[in-house]
Amino acid sequence: MINDIDESQAPLLDHLLELRTRLLRCVYALAVTFAICMYFADDIFAILAQPLVHAFPPGQGKLIYTKLYEAFFVELKVSMFAAFFISFPVIANQLWAFVAPGLYAKEKRAFLPFLLATPVLFTMGASLAYFIVMPTAFKWFLGFEGNKGGLQLEALPGTGDYLSLVMQFILAFGISFLLPVLLMLLNRAGIVSRDQLVRARRYAIVVIFAVATVATPPDVVSQLMLAIPLLFLFEGTLIVMRFTESADAKRKAEEETDNDMVVPVGERPPLLP
Repeated sequence: MINDIDESQAPLLDHLLELRTRLLRCVYALAVTFAICMYFADDIFAILAQPLVHAFPPGQGKLIYTKLYEAFFVELKVSMFAAFFISFPVIANQLWAFVAPGLYAKEKRAFLPFLLATPVLFTMGASLAYFIVMPTAFKWFLGFEGNKGGLQLEALPGTGDYLSLVMQFILAFGISFLLPVLLMLLNRAGIVSRDQLVRARRYAIVVIFAVATVATPPDVVSQLMLAIPLLFLFEGTLIVMRFTESADAKRKAEEETDNDMVVPVGERPPLLP
């Protein structure tokens, strides 16, 4: 009995050691990329500041910091933010290498489209936020500058506040664009079907607008620019589900037909003399 317990503990210890190795590799990759990004922190922040630069009139843009240590912590946040994105392929590869041995070949093939779609959809959402949403929203925010009742109203954004706003935009749009991956995984796992999502469309629309309200700054422009693409992604996912469910039903019907055509040995007619 004791020997059986010892033998059952060995695979668990092996898995824990492998998990420790994979996590250490992820930490090393993140640390190396953080050190590199820290060296180029000013250049990275300059890239993130471009939407605000173009929103201001030429030569009038300005960022300030009111705490002596704020600029330093902004560089740390910028470096960590960029390091995570750069090292993400390594982190994802290590996590997949730990999980993949426990999956069947069929399950690996089923997960592959989702693994490929995740970075693509996240990049699409982040690009939409950086190139379209942020410049539009910043120009709208700066439109409140001017003379208000005899007082000059001027926008003087702080570096820390601006970086938090940019990170909020990029993460909100990038993560929200993973909606098709989430819905398809739930569908493939049998948790929800296309018919259920179609019947719950009105509730899905409400949830999408609620997420857009919470994830973006409190302005109508940003909320609409997130909610509208999510509605299109939701409807596009329903179309993809229609094809996948019909393909699955056709494959199951073919398998059942093949099984019916197989005649058991005991039921085969006797051979003629």
